[in-house]
Amino acid sequence: MTIFSPRRIAVAAALSTALLAASACSGGGDDKGGQAASTELTVMTKLFGTAPDPNGELQQAVEKLIGKKLKITWVPNAEYGDKANVTLASDNIPDVMTVNEKSPSFVKAAEAGAFWDLTGKLDKYPNLKPANEQTAKNSQTNGKTYGIYRVRPLLRSGIVIRKDWLAKLGLQEPKTVDDLYAIAKAFTEKDPDGNGKKDTYGLIIPKWPGNYASASPYDVVETWFGAPNGWGERDGKLVPGFDTPEFLAANRWLRTWVQEGLVNPDFATLDSANWNDPFVQGKGGMIIDVNVRATQLLDLFKEKNPKDFDKVTLVGNLAGPDGEKHSYPFTGYNDVLAISKQHIRTDEQLDDVLKTLDKLESKEGSILLTNGIEGRNFKVEGEYAVPINQEDPKVKAIQNDVDKAFIQLGTRASVGTGAYQLRPADEASRKMREKFDVLMNEDLKTAVFNPALGFVAPTAVAKGQTIDTIVPDARIKYLSGAITEDQLKAQIKRWYDSGGTDIAKEINDLSAKAGG
Repeated sequence: MTIFSPRRIAVAAALSTALLAASACSGGGDDKGGQAASTELTVMTKLFGTAPDPNGELQQAVEKLIGKKLKITWVPNAEYGDKANVTLASDNIPDVMTVNEKSPSFVKAAEAGAFWDLTGKLDKYPNLKPANEQTAKNSQTNGKTYGIYRVRPLLRSGIVIRKDWLAKLGLQEPKTVDDLYAIAKAFTEKDPDGNGKKDTYGLIIPKWPGNYASASPYDVVETWFGAPNGWGERDGKLVPGFDTPEFLAANRWLRTWVQEGLVNPDFATLDSANWNDPFVQGKGGMIIDVNVRATQLLDLFKEKNPKDFDKVTLVGNLAGPDGEKHSYPFTGYNDVLAISKQHIRTDEQLDDVLKTLDKLESKEGSILLTNGIEGRNFKVEGEYAVPINQEDPKVKAIQNDVDKAFIQLGTRASVGTGAYQLRPADEASRKMREKFDVLMNEDLKTAVFNPALGFVAPTAVAKGQTIDTIVPDARIKYLSGAITEDQLKAQIKRWYDSGGTDIAKEINDLSAKAGG
């Protein structure tokens, strides 16, 4: 596992005695708990807008499909980490809960027996069994499967570029890091927008909210240069990627970009929520991020000018200085659905819940979670879902419940497995969407996976919150010119001295135990 989580997670206080007692898999328990598990399912998951009406059309349709009443606690995404920690330390854990299975609070709870170990139990449920071996491995916690992973594309890194600027300057799409530098230089110095002013720059980077190895543009570039993705093997041992010459070489290169004005000057403070703005406003010409940002930007250009908006292209990962391509993959999932033992205490009750979830993730269930109710808020045209009746307030409510809430219960629906993709609004968007799969399949051939992603070091649980930011903070200071390379190296040593030495030993021990 990368012991540096992409999310900022507070370490929960010690689990209460009540939690441990309630979550013990003793096969006993009060009748109320057992009865509730068979007639209704309590759930806690993320919300990205207005919470659904529990008596709404979509929830009723889902309940009819699975044959159970759903009692769902919808938690706004921005508050979810804190709410999850509080819930995990309480004696009121829902039956099914969306969790970051690497978070310290969940690891403590799971290893104390509060959640079912699903290792080897999912294969008999066709819609729950892992579809990808690498993703299944990534989503484990120290060799155990504590949840059903919510599928995301395994590789979606890429570079979004102003296509019109390339054409204006007679440039080709980049294939190497040297090509990328040349384009950034031209975008900065050769007036790509034709306004006669030197007021543009090559690359747009926001203040990154995550820690090291959290899919930041820096992490992607470091991987292109040959650094490990999170952790990698050096001299027979697993080491953090920042303790390699390639990490230093990549950041030395990026520091040059900053010094030459090829990056937005506010890269250390630009709010990530405003990342698209400089691109659409014609200030910057490239973004290194997930591929879906390309379609987002196409939509923004279309809003500005529906007759002239095809100004975006997307390329995949680049060959590094050694001439080899090292592509940056993702984990292949985003959180897992874990099943607590508080009310689900017997194998029979667990089987009942898994059968329920299997129905939820069936083709029919995936369509409900991802698209909605056919004939009400969408119709099917070929392979696509097409919105209908969107002016009807009741239909709008169904669409809201899909987009802002119920899709979060899908473990496979979000990437179109079993469900319908939304029909692209125009030809440019269709071609861009088709490009995603082409680039992903090509880059997967050279993907650099993190061999430690499934491991959680005990010292990382205890000290991670304190030391996780040491290296990424130092990296920003180095790129900004505030500290020297020697001072950056000193901060890497500080990480080791502050607990990193123990973390590295524990990661290697866990890997050896797992046969890595």
